[in-house]
Amino acid sequence: MKAVSDVVADIQSRLARTWATDLSGTTASWPHRFPIGPVSKTDIENGWRNTYQPLVMNWRDWARAHQVVLHSVEKRVYTTVQDIPTHLEIADIDEAAALVGNGWTSKLDRARIRLELVRARFPVPENLPSLIRSIVQYTEADFELLGTVTDWFRSNDATGYTPRQVPIPGVHAKWLNTHQPEILALSGLPTLGLLPAHPSRLHFTYLDPAYRTTGARLHDSVTIGDPVTLPYSPSIVIISENKDTAIHFPPICGGITIEGGGSGGTTAAAFSWVTDAPQLYYWGDIDAEGYEILNGWRANGVPADTILMDMATYREYEMFGTDTDKHGVLLTPGEPKLLPHLTVEERDVYKLLLASSHQGHRRVEQERIPLKVASRAVSGV
Repeated sequence: MKAVSDVVADIQSRLARTWATDLSGTTASWPHRFPIGPVSKTDIENGWRNTYQPLVMNWRDWARAHQVVLHSVEKRVYTTVQDIPTHLEIADIDEAAALVGNGWTSKLDRARIRLELVRARFPVPENLPSLIRSIVQYTEADFELLGTVTDWFRSNDATGYTPRQVPIPGVHAKWLNTHQPEILALSGLPTLGLLPAHPSRLHFTYLDPAYRTTGARLHDSVTIGDPVTLPYSPSIVIISENKDTAIHFPPICGGITIEGGGSGGTTAAAFSWVTDAPQLYYWGDIDAEGYEILNGWRANGVPADTILMDMATYREYEMFGTDTDKHGVLLTPGEPKLLPHLTVEERDVYKLLLASSHQGHRRVEQERIPLKVASRAVSGV
């Protein structure tokens, strides 16, 4: 037999799954009977005094206090007949919200108001439940702005504009980019006509000493989709988390350093001269975030080995470490993420840095390790 808290969790699960489709009229999930659980006569009698009698009494008291319908079945327990609860019946979505709590009643009230406004002001979108799930989370200011922006797009042609060029007071490009799905849904337009985001770029530095003597450019960039021929095919590529480290890396024959500066490697993975380099390395900070970034690069298709992110390097340079992140926020213990693309040794360092028992610094910035040491690590000297 389930406890009250278990069934309330079942109610919340159903409510979370169906509320938007119910309010929009797509489904009708209530009333609904939630099973409390069948219990055999033998089990009831064996555990009546210590388990089932207290549970039955708790169910009756709770149902009475909350004025909900509790369905029962008569079962003989020893020499008496007892009403054993079997199902809790919830009449409607509002009763469910009231029982669950956690702000659900106010959330449904807000959703109903916004649903009514949407239906009165705009064409009813094809996937109304999805839209309602999204806009119920908006602040009042954002919801009002959403209506204003949608009205503008329905009355104006934005073909060829970038998000920054859309002339709506109080709207900036980041807001517009973030809310485009809702604007499209409300407007009924097939497209807003805006120009796509500019393609990603990769910034890098040439390290080959012979090339550097030619007087040609040292720092370069490539854009996804834009054909480019490098002055030489790199045999060594080093991805550096820190821009300064990438720019100032010592000369290496056939080498190129890439400015990492992010948690994913989709841009770098688009260039075969990166992914197919005979020697491909990633060098980042020795901290939890550094290993999570590394895992992300590999997950995006950049099969890089690491340099100077092993346990021996951490032990040697831990004295120069810090206990705050790049924003000055204190680093604290935490639960290691799965990170399936780390090696065993990399994961050992990652777990150490997050362990509550760890007494050393939780971050060693790569800049604290001399560049000549990094150069030797790459060269194998």
